[in-house]
Amino acid sequence: QVTFEESGGGLVQPGGSLRLSCAPVGFMLEYSAIGWFRQAPGKEREWLSCISSRGGTTTYADSVKGRFTISRDNDKKMVYLQMSSLKSDDTAVYSCARGAHSYCDESTSNYSAWGQGTQVLVSS
Repeated sequence: QVTFEESGGGLVQPGGSLRLSCAPVGFMLEYSAIGWFRQAPGKEREWLSCISSRGGTTTYADSVKGRFTISRDNDKKMVYLQMSSLKSDDTAVYSCARGAHSYCDESTSNYSAWGQGTQVLVSS
């Protein structure tokens, strides 16, 4: 089975920070761009960020630019999403997925191997 295992979610107060992690299951991480996504209740899945296969390129959605940072460690086979200045609107299930290419792509349809996600709740 080709998928991801995400972790690091939880309850955080507005203005706080969290670091999410995702680990690949069933495939080699280093050949693919990886994207982070989120889905809030009643809303469509939203692309947040992408990192190229070797980490040289990162891209962000406007909604998280300047607050979230994506990174990867191919030796450790991990991808991270550092989130800061969290707002209630950031409440969602966060998941990562494998891009179809080694370079970044914002099109959700070009991603696969979705994990089940990790819940982030931003609330006081």
